[in-house]
Amino acid sequence: MSSLQSRVLVAVIGVPVLVYVVLWAPSAVMMAALCVLAGIGGLELQRCVSAQAPASKSEAEMIGISVLLPCFIVIWHERELTEWIPLLFLIVGIGTFCFAIVKGGEIKFHQIMAAIFGGGAIGYSFSGFLRMEEAGIHRAYLLLPFILSFACDTFAYFAGRAFGKHKLAPKVSPNKTIEGSIGGMLGNVVCGLLFVFVMDTCFDAGIGYGLMMILSLLCGIVAQIGDLSFSLIKREFGIKDYGRLFLEHGGVLDRFDSVLFVTPVVEVILRLSLLLE
Repeated sequence: MSSLQSRVLVAVIGVPVLVYVVLWAPSAVMMAALCVLAGIGGLELQRCVSAQAPASKSEAEMIGISVLLPCFIVIWHERELTEWIPLLFLIVGIGTFCFAIVKGGEIKFHQIMAAIFGGGAIGYSFSGFLRMEEAGIHRAYLLLPFILSFACDTFAYFAGRAFGKHKLAPKVSPNKTIEGSIGGMLGNVVCGLLFVFVMDTCFDAGIGYGLMMILSLLCGIVAQIGDLSFSLIKREFGIKDYGRLFLEHGGVLDRFDSVLFVTPVVEVILRLSLLLE
């Protein structure tokens, strides 16, 4: 199967599944899907930072922590136990360091941080969809983190191919350009405004064109920071992709790197818009 065929296959299967889960699936199904993505994301990050370390039982146990922690965070948010998240971090943090002490140097600091900080951040970001739904935000708006991430990536790619001359971050991602970055942000604004138009027309639930322009530009910046951040980690640890779950698209962290950064931004802005109504 060629690279193009695999990408088309992932899009044909993945987009309808994504739309169904976000718009129409029961909350329990959405929570289960988010748990799976968060757990795989934690697994991919731990495997990335452990790539240069020898395989051991301790490494396998750290992978277990990296998978379970983000899943627990998603589940806890669904069960309205958000206020207990700091306690969960405290318990996991102390427990993980105690485990590392017992192992006497087999577990490295970057592996601990991948498990605690990385896994926690991944779980927190994915659980944002559940928090937005719980806050009474229209389910269609839960598509925004995906729209304002994938649109930015797509428009940046084509703008970079057409007009790119000046490198954006050559030591992190040599192919990205400033022109592509600007194109990605402008494309985000166009898609955001179209989204508001559809929401106004079909559901009478628009948040306003001015607010959407601000949100789209902000998410365009944040999406590119997310993309470059995860590229920076890959470059540091010498891997090409985090996984192969989505074939040529890579793993969860390859496909949803920008989404993980954009989701909290969308959540904050939409919650503020509800408070100001």
